[in-house]
Amino acid sequence: MTMNKSRRVAGTVMSGLVITFMLFDAGMKLVPLEVVIKATAELGYPPSPELARALGIVALVCTALYAFPRTAVVGAILLTAYMGGTVAAHLRVGNPLFTHMLFGVYLAVLAWGGLYLRDTRMEALLPLRSPSEEV
Repeated sequence: MTMNKSRRVAGTVMSGLVITFMLFDAGMKLVPLEVVIKATAELGYPPSPELARALGIVALVCTALYAFPRTAVVGAILLTAYMGGTVAAHLRVGNPLFTHMLFGVYLAVLAWGGLYLRDTRMEALLPLRSPSEEV
């Protein structure tokens, strides 16, 4: 397997993990399951099925945009914003740092890493180089 193909496969797997998680999360919010309503209330928001559904729709739209190559960059930006909201919500109620607060950061890094590896055009936007390559 060539480096480009290996890179694309790794990026697709990473992006697939993000998409799968987000679809699962959005699905739970769209239903909305009782555990979602309870968790929303624990984060200090109204325990409302309508709020949960609205969040599920936003998550679904961001994920759909991320999943399609033509709109993947916009989707990654929106997913990052969505994950920033989750970080803020967990920070506000004092949840544990590495398991709760930073989970959104982990997911956003995985999303951008997957996009970077599966789409070579990202190198123009994020030119990551080792110090020996810089001239």
